Amino acid sequence: MNTPAPRTSTAAVISLVFGILSWFALPLVGGVVAVVTGHVARGEIRRGAGTVDGDALAVAGLVLGWTNLLVAVLAVMVFLMFFGGLAWLSWMTH
Repeated sequence: MNTPAPRTSTAAVISLVFGILSWFALPLVGGVVAVVTGHVARGEIRRGAGTVDGDALAVAGLVLGWTNLLVAVLAVMVFLMFFGGLAWLSWMTH
């Protein structure tokens, strides 16, 4: 029985690459691309019924992408709270 080896999902590789890039070069865009392609890859792997591999790559890309987006949202919230608080204090002293 000669069964072909499963091929690695291209979307899973792209997800991992952009998940890594989201932390160094492309903060928000990289995170969004990593999340979208990670979900696309997981669907492709599920539908592939053993002919498509790369689930671990897709999951790693998803984790890196979602974590990057979460950190970005938290950073914006802290920024707004800090400067909003300063604006409120300056308004209260006048």
